[in-house]
Formats: sequence, C-alpha cells, structure tokens
Amino acid sequence: MHPILLDIGIIKLYTYGLFLALGFMAAVWFSKWNAVRFNTSDQVISDLFFVILLAAIVGARFLYVLINFDLYHNDFLEIFKIWNGGLVFFGGFIAAVSACLILLKIKKMPIARTADIIAPGIALGHSIGRFGCLFAGCCYGKTCDLPFAIKFTNPDGLAPLNVYLHPTQIYMVLSNFLLFLVLLWLQKKKKFDGMVFLIYVMLYSAFRSGIEFFRGDFRGDFFFEFLSLSQGIGLVVSFLALGLLVKLSRSANANH
Repeated sequence: MHPILLDIGIIKLYTYGLFLALGFMAAVWFSKWNAVRFNTSDQVISDLFFVILLAAIVGARFLYVLINFDLYHNDFLEIFKIWNGGLVFFGGFIAAVSACLILLKIKKMPIARTADIIAPGIALGHSIGRFGCLFAGCCYGKTCDLPFAIKFTNPDGLAPLNVYLHPTQIYMVLSNFLLFLVLLWLQKKKKFDGMVFLIYVMLYSAFRSGIEFFRGDFRGDFFFEFLSLSQGIGLVVSFLALGLLVKLSRSANANH
C-alpha cells in the first residue's frame, strides 16, 4: 500500500491522516444533514464534532500508547506522531462520549436524541477512516491463504512484508458501512430516544470483537490468553448498551 501519498521536499501527505480527515468531514456533513431532518440545530452538531475530534484523538492515542508503551519509553516525541498510525477506537470512544456529555449538559440539549442523530454519521466516518489503516498497514491481520488475502510490499508501512494476511482493515471498512446502513433503517423504526445510538454501540462492539480474532498486530496483554484489551472493553460496553436498551424499551412499553 502507500503510507505516504505525496512526498515533495519538506511536504509529506500521509494517507492515514488524509483518510482520517475525510472520514471526519463525512461524519460532520452527514450528521448536520441528519440534524436538519430531525429539527435539530446543525450548529450544535458542528460544536459537538469539534469536541469529538479533540477528545477522540487524545483518548485513542492515549490507550494505544498505554498498550504499546515499550515502543515509546525511549522516545516520547513519537507519541505525538499519529500520522504513523496508532489509535485505539475504544479509547477515543470513551473520551469522546465523556466530552460530549459535558457539552450537551452545558448546552441543555437532549442527550439521547442527539446521540441518535450523530450515530449513523460516526459509523460512516469510521468506515472511511479505516481506509487509512489499510494504506498505512496498521491493524493488520494474521497470515492466511484465503483468495482475498492481501500482501503488503511497501517498507514504509507497518504491516509484515510479502506475506498474505487477513484484510482486517477491509473487514472494518465493510462492517462499519453495514452498520451505517442498519442505523439509517433504525432511525425510521426506533421506539425511544437513545435506541439508535445504543444499538450502534452494541453492534460495533460485536463486529470489532469478532474481527479482533483475525488481527495479527500486537494489541497488549490478553485476558485468559484469549481476549485482547479492546475485546474486553468491547464486551463490557456491549453488555452495558444491551442492559440500557432493555431498560429503556421496558420504560417505553410501559408508557404506551
């Protein structure tokens, strides 16, 4: 693949950073369009995504560095070079949700309803952003002999060279796009505010945990020599989302 898309003198355009930016812009654009459909201020969505951007990058990088601290303890400046890859979604997710809750409280916006509005856009942006992982070679898969296996040959990338691997980056692109379509459909069927967002959290966690079994990169210590840290977090988050879904669904049915 091509980790560096453009290299002209002192100017370098990293493909990872480009797709992160494209994914973020797609998430903002779709969420603002979605907000108008549901009679919500699109300016609030812009403010929200600014907070999401900052919190998600800091949180995702923090968790990645924590998991892979041996790579950075001799050179702390490397921590800030996110264009080389190295973000953990759940670190960014937890930080972004926390920051959004604070902002929505300050602006006195309905938290559950707003979360439903931005959930599909986040899934769409995440799908686009994952192409950056493919080009950078991060989040690579285990070796395999499947007909759709991929081989990395660029020494600037992060994946092992000249071996066939599970295309885990593509798995993540497709699963997030499928999730985007599911959430769009659910918006028309939801029975209570918060339903779309909670189903997003639950399904993403399930997809991510499944794909993790095909990952070949180091992802920190494993629980019971079976589950990675991301899988452990994903399972906890998924069960919490399921519990909230059941509780809110019962409340909605009781009020009808």
